[in-house]
Amino acid sequence: MKLNKVTVDDLNVKGKKVLVRCDFNVPLKDGVITNDNRITAALPTIKKLIDDGGKVILCSHLGKPKNGPEDKFSLAPVAVRLSELLGKEVVFANDDEVVGENAKKAVAQMNDGDVVLLQNTRFRKEETKNLEPFSSELASLAEVFVMDAFGSAHRAHCSTAGVTDHIKETAVGYLMQKEINYLGNAVETPVRPFVAILGGAKVADKLNVISNLLEKCDTLIIGGGMAYTFLKAQGKEVGLSLVDDSKIDYCKEMMDKAEKLGKKLLLPVDTTIAAGFPDPIDAPIDVKVVDTDKIPADMEGLDIGTKTQELFADAVKSAKTVVWNGPMGVFENPTLAKGTISVAQALAETDATTIIGGGDSAAAVIQLGFADKMSHISTGGGASLEYLEGKTLPGIAVIADK
Repeated sequence: MKLNKVTVDDLNVKGKKVLVRCDFNVPLKDGVITNDNRITAALPTIKKLIDDGGKVILCSHLGKPKNGPEDKFSLAPVAVRLSELLGKEVVFANDDEVVGENAKKAVAQMNDGDVVLLQNTRFRKEETKNLEPFSSELASLAEVFVMDAFGSAHRAHCSTAGVTDHIKETAVGYLMQKEINYLGNAVETPVRPFVAILGGAKVADKLNVISNLLEKCDTLIIGGGMAYTFLKAQGKEVGLSLVDDSKIDYCKEMMDKAEKLGKKLLLPVDTTIAAGFPDPIDAPIDVKVVDTDKIPADMEGLDIGTKTQELFADAVKSAKTVVWNGPMGVFENPTLAKGTISVAQALAETDATTIIGGGDSAAAVIQLGFADKMSHISTGGGASLEYLEGKTLPGIAVIADK
């Protein structure tokens, strides 16, 4: 699937005010940014617009403010970090109503190449409901809109979609372009063999993804907590492992579907079990590995076992495209991270195009030190999942086609 959208390379922004929707939803601890990946991911688009002489107005949400403005969700720390990374002052327009006196004044005083950051878009209640007058207020600041927040592209909010009712010149930024090219090509026109790996806790979160990927991939690997519902659907005793009893029939359907389509569906053959979930999550824990048909009734599966690690790694070796979404176990615990590490290792060692679909799998790959070995790590958890489901994302749909 080729990206048929206007991109920042197609724009002439000299002297124009450009509103850029970024994803600056960074983790903060006591007002300090603990991971600035999302900020650095936005830099190529911002630098391009600065170099082209645009007046760059940035906006983003941060966290989930409940009742309007909250100090702990202010984007002030982001403005500071951005100024450091860009090597130039980023003016922070601190207005509780986002488009207030500070914002209007800061924008009015801009020269070509200047950068202004607006306050958290979710300080306005209209934002998440995509309501006026917030969309038109945001739009009133600029003549061009650039969408570069893939992590928010699956939401139709004022700052991701509503503004385009009022700003006609629109484009996607480099980050969006990269996401769409990698995820889109992987799903629509993959170089085969195409292996998809799904993990994470719940089958319910991935119903449509499983079904859609079975039609697209050659091999579908299922690990993580969701595997136990499949194992139970095969008639196996899964003990105290996480199971969604309401989805057992669905799992049977998917196994039948794989067979009918001639696709390989790989499930764990052994599992790492313990007497219960670790508490706290990184606490030392006694585990043993048993075959998946020998889980005792009073034990719980918390990671894939050693034979399964080899089985999954083997499936990846001959692949040309691999998409991975969701960890293989409770990766936050060193004892229960082995399955997730083994998959990350297998992806790091293959020549295939490797795409990590955001969320926990992205966190795991970064945390475990494999980030630089992957072709692409998505910045959006929910957005990449919906993309893999085959859904049209509102934040992409609203941008002008070429």
